[in-house]
Amino acid sequence: MPASREEFPEPPDGPKAAKPSARLSCPSCGSRHVAQMLGDNGGVSYVCTACGHSWS
Repeated sequence: MPASREEFPEPPDGPKAAKPSARLSCPSCGSRHVAQMLGDNGGVSYVCTACGHSWS
């Protein structure tokens, strides 16, 4: 059964986007085209979709 709006109401100001300063950039090439992925042991890792560099 899908969740209803009564169970999870939206905040009064509406949904909020992440702060621009919170965006990641690739430490190798500086690109902001970064994807978050699940790491091997359940941790979080990142991969740059521009150059392929990955880190955690």
